[in-house]
Amino acid sequence: MSDPYLEFYNNFRWDLPERFNFATDVVDRHAHDATRPALLWCDEQGHEERYSFRDLRRLSNQFANVLASLGIGKDDVVVVILPRIPAWQVVMLGLLRVGAVAAPGATLLQPKDIAYRTQLSEAKAIVTDVDNCAKVETARKDIPGLKHCILVGGTRPGWVGYEHAMEKAATEFRAEPTLASDRALIYFTSGTTGGPKMVLHSHAYTYAHRVTGEYWLNLRPDDLHWNLSDTGWAKAAYSTLFGPWHVGSQVFSYAGNFEAKKTLELLEKYRITTFCAPPTAFRVMVKEDLKKYHFALRHVAAAGEPLNPEVIEVWREGTGLTIYDGYGQTESTITVCNHPSLPVKPGSMGKPMPGHEIAIVDFDGNPLPAGEEGEIALRGSPPSLFREYWKEPALTARTRRGEWYVTGDRAYRDEDGYYWFVGRADDVIISAGYRIGPFEVESALLEHPAVVESAVVGSPDPVRGLIVKAFVVLREGYEGSPALVKELQEHVKKTTAPYKYPRAIEFLEQLPKTVSGKIRRVELRRHEQEKKQSPA
Repeated sequence: MSDPYLEFYNNFRWDLPERFNFATDVVDRHAHDATRPALLWCDEQGHEERYSFRDLRRLSNQFANVLASLGIGKDDVVVVILPRIPAWQVVMLGLLRVGAVAAPGATLLQPKDIAYRTQLSEAKAIVTDVDNCAKVETARKDIPGLKHCILVGGTRPGWVGYEHAMEKAATEFRAEPTLASDRALIYFTSGTTGGPKMVLHSHAYTYAHRVTGEYWLNLRPDDLHWNLSDTGWAKAAYSTLFGPWHVGSQVFSYAGNFEAKKTLELLEKYRITTFCAPPTAFRVMVKEDLKKYHFALRHVAAAGEPLNPEVIEVWREGTGLTIYDGYGQTESTITVCNHPSLPVKPGSMGKPMPGHEIAIVDFDGNPLPAGEEGEIALRGSPPSLFREYWKEPALTARTRRGEWYVTGDRAYRDEDGYYWFVGRADDVIISAGYRIGPFEVESALLEHPAVVESAVVGSPDPVRGLIVKAFVVLREGYEGSPALVKELQEHVKKTTAPYKYPRAIEFLEQLPKTVSGKIRRVELRRHEQEKKQSPA
């Protein structure tokens, strides 16, 4: 019997055109149909707005003309700090049209973060909304090269009013077509292991996301797709902008904060058909009574961090649907995933995405056999991969071992070709000679009914070098105690190899996370090191 995944994987070709612009080549193509829906937006009060692809073509043309009137054009960097509102999509498309470089940032960024990113990227302008403009104003004094601040949703002295400027702008815009190799986006890494780096993507990256939409999100033109990501995270590029609109699917956007119960209610109310969320959200949602909801969902995906197999099983029991986990980075699209044509092994990253040759390599860049742990690596430079860490050539060079791009993430491949995540290279704990990946211990803890979330790091120890320490967030109704510590330790010993159990457990109200929701284990490790170094 033929293997549909292997046939597709082996026959796939990128066919990247020399010139490509997502706004003109994708959005405008869908806009030929005046009624084709592109975006359904609502807020916490239930207000709704609907946009067709033709609406977005007109609006992004207007914003492109606004940019041109301010002298912003090809290769100029513009920082975009907007919440989940329709103006975000309009601004991003307008920037692509003029050939400018969009640098999205999360709304949780503080003035020092804004100043750092804007200065480092040499941004010529910032676009933000009324809730964030005060932070930009505070940062502005430290950004001498900033020429323009554009305000969405209000007016402010010294700022360009978005709505007023849009009213005066023409609805048609023509520019020199962009090359696929031209600069298009700068994303800052989430900083799970250090300070954020500038990840530079070309227009080829926006083209490569057609694979994201078709072959991981499994989208169809008649789908209504919801992705929970904040607009400042590269996952929004994956699943809120490029992936779905390549296919012509309609995107759902909700302006409110994440609450598990509200999210489930919205999934039911709006008859969402495809859904993508970070593991953090799924871990909370599976604590609800999933069986009481009547969903129209047909495909569900997760990315951002590895998804615990226990969560996948509870979601399947409650909804009848499997969560298709995917692995990617700010530096790439999804490169390994649970493809819809493949059986899912809960807890596995899946198999390589078509168009990507993946291997587990050693320190010298030699591919390792099945069962051996090493770094996840990608051969060559497919269009899905970033161009460089901008302004950091030495750092960019360190990502290469011969023909392989190495991700900095450790994993192994099983005999069936499935990949299994171990941890960031910096996260792996070596205790008394044993190598322990934090993800397996965290998954074991999550199986206990008291645990909502956990983060596992190495804590300095005079005998073992490091011991496994777990920081645990408890479910409502549970309280931390020595008895619960003992209970959790015994639970892990029974669930995984006994030597992996956490010899220390600390209870926290919440875990430190990046603005994109990833756990900052680096912060917890630093805390442990500083604590052990401090005099008693």
